Amino acid sequence: MAEKKMPKKIVLAYSGGLDTSIIIPWLKETYPGCEVIAVSGDVGQGTELDGLEEKAIKTGASKLYIEDLTDEFIEDYVFPTVKAGAVYEGKYLLGTSFARPIIAKRIAEIAMKEGADAICHGCTGKGNDQVRFELTIKAFCPDMQIIAPWRIWDIKSRDEEIDYAEAHNIPLKISRETNYSKDKNLWHISHEGLDLEDPANEPQYNKEGFLELGVSPEQAPDVPTYVTIEFEKGVAVAVDGVRMKGSDVVRKLNELGGANGIGITDIVENRLVGMKSRGVYETPGGTILYYAHDALETLCLDKATARVKAQLALQYADLVYNGQWFTPLREALDAFVDKTQENVNGTVKLKLYKGNIITAGLTSPDTLYDEEVATFDEDEVYDQADSAGFINLFGLPIKVKAKLDQKKQK
Repeated sequence: MAEKKMPKKIVLAYSGGLDTSIIIPWLKETYPGCEVIAVSGDVGQGTELDGLEEKAIKTGASKLYIEDLTDEFIEDYVFPTVKAGAVYEGKYLLGTSFARPIIAKRIAEIAMKEGADAICHGCTGKGNDQVRFELTIKAFCPDMQIIAPWRIWDIKSRDEEIDYAEAHNIPLKISRETNYSKDKNLWHISHEGLDLEDPANEPQYNKEGFLELGVSPEQAPDVPTYVTIEFEKGVAVAVDGVRMKGSDVVRKLNELGGANGIGITDIVENRLVGMKSRGVYETPGGTILYYAHDALETLCLDKATARVKAQLALQYADLVYNGQWFTPLREALDAFVDKTQENVNGTVKLKLYKGNIITAGLTSPDTLYDEEVATFDEDEVYDQADSAGFINLFGLPIKVKAKLDQKKQK
């Protein structure tokens, strides 16, 4: 392997959180004379981006790019995953997983434009994000040097990171007592670390400041909220009769879901690197959207297609979780999913109540549900006598096996 050159211009994936706040001065100390260009991908973090440019410059960056990726994130990464029905290990709606490829792609593009000779990220050596960032970088600039401080520096914990920040007069928005590891975007927010590292500890949902996107089910209203969501080809296009772009659909459903305690999930998941980790995820709007989409598919997909799609959804979820977004397999799966969604059109009415989502009505112009066929009343389209011959043929292997067993017993 060729020896890596001392980088002169480094592009840093910058969030302004604990890790990346101290990485800028660390890079300047470790690679004397290097230029550090910070890049933040805006995927709906909201106020987390406030004051970021001033902070990046003060800590040693030459400039900061803040790239508005929110609409692209929802339309090109989130909605395809929802259409696929991809859920990791039955619970995780992939909020961090599909945000990393779009951010890393933009960072790679800026690194090439700036003529950088290295890209740096603040992902730990224990997590999934290092894989997601680096696989994307390999897809767009395969020869780029990658610097991952957590794999080479002497800092061993988040407490030591805070010590470093204090020693270098770097302002932080957290304290040692509120030092959860968090990731936030328009789709979700995750909480990890501190008391959550022990699965025996109940999350402090009702503690002020813990939940950020809504309230706990106990604190939700005592009356239900109804919402209708309209879909076209598997994509949500309207809420309560008002058409809106994808990001606004998510914002509206976040508002409704958060107020009703929807989408709070406590998960012990299997990380790609081999360990289990425990975290709490808030995904209010996403939980509603997945539920509504699945409900509409019960009307619009035939049984065989639905079964195959469910099987492939597991593979799609693993692919997204493992950072393999920019692969031929994901493109092929999307082609299959898009074909299945051609007739997933209609409106879903839901009742939201204290953390629960209850189906309150489904309509579709492409429904495969035929009330005349399914009715318990008299009909003229289904001859019930036909079922006798069907059962005889369907049960023939059972009958043959039973007769053989009887013969053996004599």
